[in-house]
Amino acid sequence: MAKDNRITLYDLALREGQTISPFVWATKYAIAHKGFQIDLVPGGFTGIVERTGGKTERLPAIVDDGKWVLDSWLIAEYLDETYPDRPTLIGSKQVEIATKFIEGWLWGNVLREWLPNIVQDYRDMVMDVDWDYVTKTRTPPGKTLEEVQAGREDRLPLIPPKLELLRTTLKDTPWLGGDAPNYTDYRALAVFLFMSAVATTPVLTEDDPIRDWVERGFDLYGGLGRIPGMKPLFGLKLREGDPEPFVKDAVGNGLTRRNTGPESTKAETERFKARLKEQASA
Repeated sequence: MAKDNRITLYDLALREGQTISPFVWATKYAIAHKGFQIDLVPGGFTGIVERTGGKTERLPAIVDDGKWVLDSWLIAEYLDETYPDRPTLIGSKQVEIATKFIEGWLWGNVLREWLPNIVQDYRDMVMDVDWDYVTKTRTPPGKTLEEVQAGREDRLPLIPPKLELLRTTLKDTPWLGGDAPNYTDYRALAVFLFMSAVATTPVLTEDDPIRDWVERGFDLYGGLGRIPGMKPLFGLKLREGDPEPFVKDAVGNGLTRRNTGPESTKAETERFKARLKEQASA
């Protein structure tokens, strides 16, 4: 049992103290979800092996009453197995698979697109001792980080539309976990927590429907995502010619509406009839 209801977590942080690792963010939320207090061990990229006494060179890592557990997924599984009487994080293989799908989709289609637009910001915020390491490991061949990030005002407006699947999913539920957040929410929120830690310019528009879920997520557990140094995610300014950031007044379809008879599908049927008529007269 966690001594004094506390679990030690080794952090990966920026110079001003913001957690930078999405995996550490997810672990912070997992510990809080279980109702434990966090004893945070600060530090950056340099000296992880020394800081953990040789236990690991990657973070997160936790120590629970003397027991070391590594890797964010293994930590979540450990917390569920060790403390089944506390709120469940994952709970089933189905939740695990769905969580990994949503996280993989977010990383592959959204975070991957955001990263080139914040790499210089990222490097310039790390601890002084980490500056050289991060510069060398994040710089692609033949370019500087300044060159990679340059021109982001043209690229950033292209990314919000890629989040439509998440907006649609959250349209009829407060959380990805249903009526209450679970590990699916925390793995997804970790992407936005990471961006809020490092992006010096907003990446989503003020009126983005996803804002409600993000803001409530940041507010969880006494404002766990509101640590000093976090930056506004919302406030992206669009220019003439930029795409719509999200679907406004989206018409329901088979993914978002249930078929309860002809009346429920009437609007869609009328659209199809109109399209058939246009094709016939073309």
